Amino acid sequence: MPAFAYTIELLNSGHNRVDFRCGTEVLDRYLREQAGQDLRRYVATPFVLHDLDTNQIAGYYTLAATSIQVEDLPEALRARLPRYPLVPATLLGRFAVDERFQGQGLGAFLLVDVLWRILMSEIATMAVVVDAKNEQARAFYQHHGFTMFPGQPQRLYLPMASIARQFS
Repeated sequence: MPAFAYTIELLNSGHNRVDFRCGTEVLDRYLREQAGQDLRRYVATPFVLHDLDTNQIAGYYTLAATSIQVEDLPEALRARLPRYPLVPATLLGRFAVDERFQGQGLGAFLLVDVLWRILMSEIATMAVVVDAKNEQARAFYQHHGFTMFPGQPQRLYLPMASIARQFS
């Protein structure tokens, strides 16, 4: 839990995006320049962890629809799925915590919000998929139960069945 008063909400024009710095320029630039457009165009849905006292964005993530080619999954999981070529999934596209808030466990806190939000959605999704930007990100996701796609070391997934068990 954050040590400050907060909300997690859809990005809106009242959020201070200019001061956000996570240490990865592409993620900072995305929030400043692209996230609002993606929301308006229904390309991705950005959510922000908003510090109500300082009016700062402590972290953010984006969600979007995607699909997984069933043949890309391990055989043990594939055997339990319908014989469709593709299955629906949710893409956790961007994920970042501002440098001023790092080291407080907010990444794990935000990830719990991601997984809960997807689990509570009324849209079918077989798994959450992420494309880790670097080794540190991959280790973070693996620590939280994500598994690498065979032959794709930076692409990971977490089945909804596992997520449902975590919250039961």
